[in-house]
Amino acid sequence: MHTNILAFAAAFSTLATITCASPSPTPSAFNPPALSKAETSAGWQLLFDGTPASATTNCRAFRQPAFPKTGWVIEDGHLRTVKGAEASDIVTANDYADFELSLEYRCTPGANSGIIYRVTDKHDATWQTGPEFQVIDDAGVDIGNNKKGLKPEDPHSAGSLYDMVSPPATKTTKPAGEWNTARIRLKDGLLQHFLNDVKLLECRVDDQSWSDRIAMSKFKDYPGFGLQPRGRIALQHHGDEVAYRNIRVRDLSSPMPGEIALFNGKSTANWMAFVPDLSNKQADPMSVWTVIDRVLVCAGTPAGYIRTKDDYTNYILKVEWRWSPDTRKAGNSGVLLRVQQPDNVWPTCIEAQLQSGRAGDFWNIGDLKMTSESTRLNGRNTKHTHAAEHAIGEWNDYEIIVDGSNIALFVNGEQLNRAWDVQTIPGKIALQSEGTEIHFRKVALSPIP
Repeated sequence: MHTNILAFAAAFSTLATITCASPSPTPSAFNPPALSKAETSAGWQLLFDGTPASATTNCRAFRQPAFPKTGWVIEDGHLRTVKGAEASDIVTANDYADFELSLEYRCTPGANSGIIYRVTDKHDATWQTGPEFQVIDDAGVDIGNNKKGLKPEDPHSAGSLYDMVSPPATKTTKPAGEWNTARIRLKDGLLQHFLNDVKLLECRVDDQSWSDRIAMSKFKDYPGFGLQPRGRIALQHHGDEVAYRNIRVRDLSSPMPGEIALFNGKSTANWMAFVPDLSNKQADPMSVWTVIDRVLVCAGTPAGYIRTKDDYTNYILKVEWRWSPDTRKAGNSGVLLRVQQPDNVWPTCIEAQLQSGRAGDFWNIGDLKMTSESTRLNGRNTKHTHAAEHAIGEWNDYEIIVDGSNIALFVNGEQLNRAWDVQTIPGKIALQSEGTEIHFRKVALSPIP
């Protein structure tokens, strides 16, 4: 569904073998994967869509100006390393600071490779500057002494932050010959690895714990390793046969395409307030909200909300929030979607919950038509799949996809809820004041055409 911003193409058609070193034969009916309108609005770009043109345009050999002429083959819609070849790693043409990358990979028995990021030309190999998402056939790899197979939690196993952070023993890896999905998300110093849509690990790359990890790893001998603020993304050629397909990336340091800053850190000009207790006293309803150091601070009382002056129907909405780092008090609030008139304390809308411990829940207010997962539905509340919030006082980010009759909720990079058959009508967007001080530092929207 288009609401799943990280959905991979379900299947690939057959494509005649193509290599970058030889003339291209007549192609068959291969249909390259395409981004949905929602994915495009969210900033995703296809680095490799199964065609030679996308690979040679968006990638090049490490420390070289062009795509390598040997060692890499493009066939059947995927990018494959040639076993036994002496070949360069490939890197993206662009570099990235904060980013999100998703792709599919397939190992042959015992094969080894890696996805390396924030790579620079400082040293002789990509792995000497950038951290690595390990790509490997856990079950078939040769570990020496006539033994094969890594434990799932080995720090060199699939999905690990190589030699630095181990994945959990409960991870699910598909066997050699089958496609796995990998995702890497690095934002505001927080690094996450996902394998087959499950988060494996999370750590910070901007504090003392990161320096300690480097000091205890094989990378301690390479000055600057893991400390580059930005760099290229690399696919490693380790001498084994590994295939990649459907490679997509988005730059999380840049605005979304067509982004509208509903809150720009300075002004609340795009908003109006509805606070009945203050209006009844002839007081300013907007006084509940103040801008302090580019942060929109909601006092929490009296109850009400601020809402956009304009209506929106289909969009990607990004909201960053935290509870007060001074009081450390948990509380309740919400992001209200497709809010209908008239204003009311509980307007007709769909709420993306912000209550501490419940972020990612849905509340259907006023019986707006929608369908959600029945096993998590209790009255008008659809509980999230799991908790993904940071500690009280730390920043969190919501990514909310409102795409026609579909809505999906992501908290800190993890999809927690979805709804379908949603009534598709224009409406306001609102932020609730619901009893506790809450802060917002980004509220941005990218329309979906």
